[in-house]
Amino acid sequence: MQLLQRINAVLLKVASWGTIFFMAVMAIVIPYEVFGRYVLEMMSTWSGEVATFSLVWATMLGGAVGLKKGYQVGMVAVLEHLPPLAARLMQGVGYLFMFFFLGIMIFYGTEQTIANIAQRSPAMQIPMCYPYAALPLGFFLMLLVTLEDFLRFVKNGSGKEGDEA
Repeated sequence: MQLLQRINAVLLKVASWGTIFFMAVMAIVIPYEVFGRYVLEMMSTWSGEVATFSLVWATMLGGAVGLKKGYQVGMVAVLEHLPPLAARLMQGVGYLFMFFFLGIMIFYGTEQTIANIAQRSPAMQIPMCYPYAALPLGFFLMLLVTLEDFLRFVKNGSGKEGDEA
Protein backbone atom coordinates (compact mmCIF):
# COMPACT_ATOMS: atom_id res chain seq x y z
CA MET A 1 0.00 0.00 0.00
CA GLN A 2 2.78 2.44 0.88
CA LEU A 3 4.59 1.65 -2.36
CA LEU A 4 1.42 2.36 -4.34
CA GLN A 5 0.94 5.62 -2.43
CA ARG A 6 4.49 6.72 -3.24
CA ILE A 7 4.16 5.75 -6.90
CA ASN A 8 0.83 7.58 -7.14
CA ALA A 9 2.28 10.66 -5.45
CA VAL A 10 5.10 10.87 -8.01
CA LEU A 11 2.84 10.13 -11.00
CA LEU A 12 0.21 12.62 -9.88
CA LYS A 13 2.87 15.29 -9.31
CA VAL A 14 4.00 14.77 -12.91
CA ALA A 15 0.36 14.79 -14.04
CA SER A 16 -0.23 18.06 -12.16
CA TRP A 17 2.73 19.70 -13.88
CA GLY A 18 1.60 18.22 -17.20
CA THR A 19 -1.86 19.70 -16.70
CA ILE A 20 -0.35 23.10 -15.93
CA PHE A 21 1.91 22.86 -18.98
CA PHE A 22 -0.91 21.96 -21.39
CA MET A 23 -3.19 24.64 -19.93
CA ALA A 24 -0.39 27.18 -20.43
CA VAL A 25 0.04 26.05 -24.02
CA MET A 26 -3.68 26.63 -24.61
CA ALA A 27 -3.52 30.00 -22.86
CA ILE A 28 -0.81 31.08 -25.30
CA VAL A 29 -1.92 29.41 -28.53
CA ILE A 30 -5.62 30.36 -28.50
CA PRO A 31 -5.09 34.14 -28.11
CA TYR A 32 -2.32 33.90 -30.71
CA GLU A 33 -4.77 32.26 -33.11
CA VAL A 34 -7.46 34.88 -32.44
CA PHE A 35 -4.96 37.71 -32.92
CA GLY A 36 -3.62 36.17 -36.11
CA ARG A 37 -7.06 35.53 -37.55
CA TYR A 38 -8.75 38.84 -36.77
CA VAL A 39 -5.91 41.37 -36.53
CA LEU A 40 -3.25 40.06 -38.91
CA GLU A 41 -5.82 38.28 -41.09
CA MET A 42 -3.48 35.30 -41.34
CA MET A 43 -4.45 31.95 -39.93
CA SER A 44 -1.81 29.49 -38.81
CA THR A 45 -2.32 25.89 -39.79
CA TRP A 46 -0.96 24.33 -36.62
CA SER A 47 -2.52 26.30 -33.77
CA GLY A 48 -5.93 24.61 -33.82
CA GLU A 49 -4.35 21.19 -33.51
CA VAL A 50 -1.98 22.28 -30.76
CA ALA A 51 -4.89 23.73 -28.76
CA THR A 52 -7.06 20.64 -29.28
CA PHE A 53 -4.34 18.15 -28.43
CA SER A 54 -3.35 20.21 -25.38
CA LEU A 55 -6.98 20.20 -24.22
CA VAL A 56 -7.13 16.41 -24.50
CA TRP A 57 -3.93 15.95 -22.49
CA ALA A 58 -4.90 18.55 -19.87
CA THR A 59 -8.30 16.91 -19.47
CA MET A 60 -6.97 13.40 -19.00
CA LEU A 61 -4.09 14.33 -16.69
CA GLY A 62 -6.25 16.80 -14.77
CA GLY A 63 -8.98 14.17 -14.46
CA ALA A 64 -6.60 11.84 -12.64
CA VAL A 65 -5.43 14.63 -10.34
CA GLY A 66 -9.04 15.66 -9.68
CA LEU A 67 -10.02 12.08 -8.89
CA LYS A 68 -7.26 11.90 -6.27
CA LYS A 69 -8.39 15.20 -4.73
CA GLY A 70 -12.01 14.04 -4.56
CA TYR A 71 -13.44 16.40 -7.18
CA GLN A 72 -15.61 13.71 -8.79
CA VAL A 73 -19.36 13.62 -8.39
CA GLY A 74 -20.51 11.35 -5.59
CA MET A 75 -23.68 10.21 -3.89
CA VAL A 76 -22.52 11.02 -0.36
CA ALA A 77 -25.99 12.06 0.80
CA VAL A 78 -27.39 8.67 -0.19
CA LEU A 79 -24.58 6.77 1.54
CA GLU A 80 -24.98 8.81 4.73
CA HIS A 81 -28.65 7.81 4.99
CA LEU A 82 -28.05 4.09 4.55
CA PRO A 83 -27.27 1.65 7.33
CA PRO A 84 -23.47 1.19 7.67
CA LEU A 85 -23.41 -2.29 6.11
CA ALA A 86 -25.52 -1.22 3.13
CA ALA A 87 -23.41 1.91 2.65
CA ARG A 88 -20.21 -0.15 2.69
CA LEU A 89 -21.71 -2.61 0.21
CA MET A 90 -22.73 0.26 -2.10
CA GLN A 91 -19.21 1.72 -1.89
CA GLY A 92 -17.73 -1.67 -2.74
CA VAL A 93 -20.02 -2.05 -5.75
CA GLY A 94 -19.05 1.48 -6.80
CA TYR A 95 -15.38 0.51 -6.76
CA LEU A 96 -16.14 -2.57 -8.87
CA PHE A 97 -17.93 -0.41 -11.44
CA MET A 98 -14.99 2.02 -11.46
CA PHE A 99 -12.49 -0.79 -12.06
CA PHE A 100 -14.66 -2.19 -14.86
CA PHE A 101 -15.16 1.21 -16.52
CA LEU A 102 -11.52 2.26 -16.24
CA GLY A 103 -10.35 -1.15 -17.50
CA ILE A 104 -12.60 -0.86 -20.56
CA MET A 105 -11.39 2.70 -21.22
CA ILE A 106 -7.72 1.68 -20.91
CA PHE A 107 -8.28 -1.26 -23.25
CA TYR A 108 -10.08 0.71 -25.96
CA GLY A 109 -7.88 3.78 -25.50
CA THR A 110 -4.81 1.61 -26.04
CA GLU A 111 -6.47 -0.02 -29.03
CA GLN A 112 -7.18 3.40 -30.59
CA THR A 113 -3.67 4.64 -29.84
CA ILE A 114 -2.13 1.64 -31.59
CA ALA A 115 -4.60 1.85 -34.49
CA ASN A 116 -3.60 5.48 -35.13
CA ILE A 117 0.18 5.05 -35.16
CA ALA A 118 0.36 5.42 -38.93
CA GLN A 119 -2.21 8.23 -39.21
CA ARG A 120 -0.80 11.76 -39.31
CA SER A 121 -2.49 14.91 -38.08
CA PRO A 122 -3.56 17.12 -41.00
CA ALA A 123 -1.71 20.30 -40.04
CA MET A 124 1.37 19.31 -38.05
CA GLN A 125 1.84 15.85 -39.56
CA ILE A 126 2.58 14.25 -36.18
CA PRO A 127 1.47 10.67 -35.54
CA MET A 128 -2.05 10.68 -34.13
CA CYS A 129 -1.00 8.10 -31.57
CA TYR A 130 0.46 10.99 -29.50
CA PRO A 131 -2.84 12.74 -28.81
CA TYR A 132 -4.65 9.40 -28.49
CA ALA A 133 -2.10 8.20 -25.90
CA ALA A 134 -3.60 10.66 -23.43
CA LEU A 135 -6.63 8.37 -23.08
CA PRO A 136 -5.05 5.13 -21.86
CA LEU A 137 -2.47 7.02 -19.82
CA GLY A 138 -5.05 9.23 -18.09
CA PHE A 139 -7.38 6.33 -17.39
CA PHE A 140 -4.46 4.23 -16.11
CA LEU A 141 -3.57 6.99 -13.64
CA MET A 142 -7.23 7.08 -12.57
CA LEU A 143 -7.12 3.29 -12.11
CA LEU A 144 -4.08 3.60 -9.83
CA VAL A 145 -5.83 6.29 -7.76
CA THR A 146 -8.96 4.14 -7.53
CA LEU A 147 -6.88 1.12 -6.53
CA GLU A 148 -5.25 3.11 -3.73
CA ASP A 149 -8.67 4.31 -2.52
CA PHE A 150 -10.06 0.77 -2.74
CA LEU A 151 -7.20 -0.69 -0.69
CA ARG A 152 -7.75 2.03 1.92
CA PHE A 153 -11.49 1.22 1.83
CA VAL A 154 -10.80 -2.48 2.43
CA LYS A 155 -8.33 -1.72 5.24
CA ASN A 156 -10.11 1.18 7.01
CA GLY A 157 -13.71 1.02 5.87
CA SER A 158 -13.34 4.28 3.94
CA GLY A 159 -11.59 5.11 0.67
CA LYS A 160 -10.90 8.70 1.67
CA GLU A 161 -7.44 9.70 2.79
CA GLY A 162 -7.23 10.63 6.44
CA ASP A 163 -10.34 8.62 7.44
CA GLU A 164 -9.28 5.99 9.92
CA ALA A 165 -11.75 3.42 11.19
